[in-house]
Amino acid sequence: MTDAKPKGEDQGAVNSTDLIAALSNGEGLVSSLERKLAAVILSDVNFATAASITEIAAKAGVSPPTVTRFCRRLGCASFSDFKVQLAKSAYVGLRYLHPETITSTPAEVAEDIVTKAQNALFELHRGLDMASLSRAAELLAGSSMIYAFGAGGNSSLIANELQNRLFRLGCRITASTDHAFNLMLSAAAEPGAVVIGSSLSGRNTEIVRCFDLLREREIPTIALTRAGSEVAAAADIVIAIDLPEGKNIFRPTSTRYAFLAAVDILANLVAYADREKSRRLLRSIKEQLVRHRDGDDRQLLGD
Repeated sequence: MTDAKPKGEDQGAVNSTDLIAALSNGEGLVSSLERKLAAVILSDVNFATAASITEIAAKAGVSPPTVTRFCRRLGCASFSDFKVQLAKSAYVGLRYLHPETITSTPAEVAEDIVTKAQNALFELHRGLDMASLSRAAELLAGSSMIYAFGAGGNSSLIANELQNRLFRLGCRITASTDHAFNLMLSAAAEPGAVVIGSSLSGRNTEIVRCFDLLREREIPTIALTRAGSEVAAAADIVIAIDLPEGKNIFRPTSTRYAFLAAVDILANLVAYADREKSRRLLRSIKEQLVRHRDGDDRQLLGD
């Protein structure tokens, strides 16, 4: 036997933790008045979070009781509760409600992607701290073991790319993108090891925890991240990468090109730290690729 609904509570109410999504999808909104109210609220969320029930009703051309029923339909206890929940949902990102006007032909998209990548590389180059790069490369080149940490789509890519670039130069390196494993590796790291972590946001609290532990154990850390962020504050050396992204929510982040370029710069500096060793290992790798895969030496030099 199930509990009866309290008298007066709307049947079919939506229990949503994201009102923006519920309003956008029209989930559970059965009448034309409710859909009209949703459209009015979505057209100006800032107004809706500050307005009175009478003001919202007047703007939508409905009665205040309709607004109250609408709020309950969305799973809110009252109009006041609706405004609180709406403000929380809006905080996630209003730009996803009304994306900027964009062009979408293949030529326009290609130009946008390439231009943003070029800008990311230019801004990276202009803001690089050469002293930090030099210190980081010296640590990596002189290490007995390197751990590359990342999490999420882009930082996982960067951690794996660090391994991809540095192993061929004779560095002992392993990439990890699992928070628990990162912590275990940090606890097990021995003197001579170096840990390099990537965080595009700079808010990866798990990497901060690892860096704090490593600092206690006197294991040096390097961060590829935003300047002034939590991750930057926890690291010994910071390669600061902090670039504007723009408002196009559909375009993949161009900041990752800057992170990849920073990895390439570090790898190149590590290669130059011992040119003879790097030359010998790169030639050995290339020899195997030519012998067993390529048949000639016309493929990419670095892979």
